[in-house]
Amino acid sequence: MNTLKQQWFGNIRGDVLAGITVALALIPEAIAFSIIAGVDPMVGLYASITIAIVISIAGGRPGMISAATGAMAVLMVGLVKDYGVEYLFASTILTGIIQFILGIFKVGRFITFVPHSVLTGFVNALAILIFMAQLTHFTGANWIMYAMVAGTLAIIYILPRFFKSVPAPLIAIVIMTIITALLHLDVKTVGDMGNLTSTLPMFHLPNIDWSLNTLMILLPYSFTMALVGLLESLLTATIVDEMTETKSSKNREVRGQGIANFVNGLFGGMGGCAMIGQSVINVKSGGRGRLSTFTAGAFLAILLLLLSGVVKEVPMGALVGVMFMVCIGTFDWSSIKNIARVPRAEAFVMVVTVAIVVYTHDLSIGVMVGVVLSVLHFGWKQTKIRVQANEEQGQKVYRVHGPFFFGSSSRFVDEFNAEADPQEITIDFGGSHIWDNTAVVAIGKVKFKYAKLGKTVHLRGLNEESSRLLEKSGFATVQGHSS
Repeated sequence: MNTLKQQWFGNIRGDVLAGITVALALIPEAIAFSIIAGVDPMVGLYASITIAIVISIAGGRPGMISAATGAMAVLMVGLVKDYGVEYLFASTILTGIIQFILGIFKVGRFITFVPHSVLTGFVNALAILIFMAQLTHFTGANWIMYAMVAGTLAIIYILPRFFKSVPAPLIAIVIMTIITALLHLDVKTVGDMGNLTSTLPMFHLPNIDWSLNTLMILLPYSFTMALVGLLESLLTATIVDEMTETKSSKNREVRGQGIANFVNGLFGGMGGCAMIGQSVINVKSGGRGRLSTFTAGAFLAILLLLLSGVVKEVPMGALVGVMFMVCIGTFDWSSIKNIARVPRAEAFVMVVTVAIVVYTHDLSIGVMVGVVLSVLHFGWKQTKIRVQANEEQGQKVYRVHGPFFFGSSSRFVDEFNAEADPQEITIDFGGSHIWDNTAVVAIGKVKFKYAKLGKTVHLRGLNEESSRLLEKSGFATVQGHSS
């Protein structure tokens, strides 16, 4: 109960102000993602309202912002084009169901298998993508746009030195909006991004043919969206954990994302997940608890219902300036500074992850390739098993060092010279561990090679697990089990 109270009411002022700042920054993003998916701008805005409110209650990472995202939007294009928006709502519901089931099976634990080099590459690539996405707003812009972006950044970085009670990004947005209105400046505003209506999301059961055939249409889209959404959410949760120096429940976050998307689909929204950009804005603006996420969704609803006329006048230059702040704060600058100090393989994985994500605009592909490269590098290093031959009390002993598994089995077999060895040899596994059946088969090959010459092989130094694996495979009792 104390934890729950702290998460909701432990930082009321900071959470509310940060949530308001995030709500303003969500609007152009949600509209842009709606355009990408090929749906009405209100679909993305409804998704951002619903997901933010639901995840604030059901999620496992307080202070993290979830809403409509570009990573999910690009996956919906084909579905909307071929079948229409009602199928999009249905696929969002199915996405939520799949994510909740994955949460029950506790897939959140697998985020620990993402290496730090891949996580750094993910963060840097996302910062670059956010930066590149802002450049489109400069097309056809005049000098006022550039001045407004510069002014916004100046307020964000200078004001906190003198005044910290209200988030600097929020003050910057308000000041630039007032200046635009008073001086009637010719700049692009939020209203130019898309049509905003003063309506809230309403319960809506997708108008589709609920059949097995429909399920087969939806399943490929929903499964892909579920995995991409969870990957981005878990990675973002890990980043927010590090930024706030707190822990989160990854499995609860997985279930929470499922609940949020399920409810979202029933209220006419497109699929969504965690947003690293808005999460960074939230944290840097002082947001730490669930109230900040709830405020972001609730205030966005208030803006659309009561203040849509005011919101339309917010200059894009101010929001672009805020997003540039996000890029600067998100990018891990130390990774560039220390790139010569880290192992070459890890530096290579980070660079490849960044390159693939930036080139494909697909976070999941870049992260997966980075993980595979890291696994291959680790596996290659582990294949370097060492077998040393020594004479002990007139007997030849082979000492094995390193992990013994499928990757090192062939090298193990090649280390023995059966023709030149005496009638009896001993293989000492005191410095090794037998991991799989391929290793067991390799030992069998060595024993068979000596047996053909009428020679005997003794095994010793096996730990309990290795010994049990050998005995299950039919080997005779071995010498000297070690604990």
